[in-house]
Amino acid sequence: MIRVGDASALAQQAAQDFVRLVDSEAAPLSVALAGGRIAGQFFSAVARLAEGRDGRLAAAEWFWSDERCVPPEDERSNYRLAREHLLEPLHVPISQIHRIRGELVPQIAAAEAEAEVRRLVGGGPTGQPALDLVFLGVGEEGHVASLFPGEPAATVADPAVFRAVVTPKPPPQRLTMGYPALAAAKRVWVLASGAGKEGALRESLAPTGRTPLARVIQSRTLTRIYTDLQV
Repeated sequence: MIRVGDASALAQQAAQDFVRLVDSEAAPLSVALAGGRIAGQFFSAVARLAEGRDGRLAAAEWFWSDERCVPPEDERSNYRLAREHLLEPLHVPISQIHRIRGELVPQIAAAEAEAEVRRLVGGGPTGQPALDLVFLGVGEEGHVASLFPGEPAATVADPAVFRAVVTPKPPPQRLTMGYPALAAAKRVWVLASGAGKEGALRESLAPTGRTPLARVIQSRTLTRIYTDLQV
């Protein structure tokens, strides 16, 4: 876990580490982005660091770990947040932006998103695509992407890379990467910031934690967590 003093420091530290990772890799990365306030701050910090660089960030393939079932211009769209604060400042070619089409029928959008990531990202030993890096936020109840507490075991184990879900938070209809895909990613970085999330993060870090974030942590050898929370 990487602890920082506040949300601004969190965004800056994660951005520096991300740019450093991109610079250290020989090939362009496949990256799945998250939504939320801290994600927006992180995107802006990355864009500032990228000014005047050689464009290696723009060469990445960009995906999303979840999306709301809204059009791409909707203010609630995770794609729109990333486009405005990261992708447009980086001048990323449209051919490398693989948004989840939240305006479609959810099941069709999930199938299209899965086909796209499988087309471009190599599979791991489980048959899941092994993205180079997935970013996640965390909610007050420990949800990550759009994976919320209370799902039945069969749904948790669903091997679909992306699936449609109905969540307790607005907008309720969403599309999310599933647990097996998160387990298969080469790296998962969690940006945990915001009042009221201390208890969820504490439980998620416990060996017996039962939150969605705990499930992700328990399914992986290593999950990097950036936080300004006191846990």
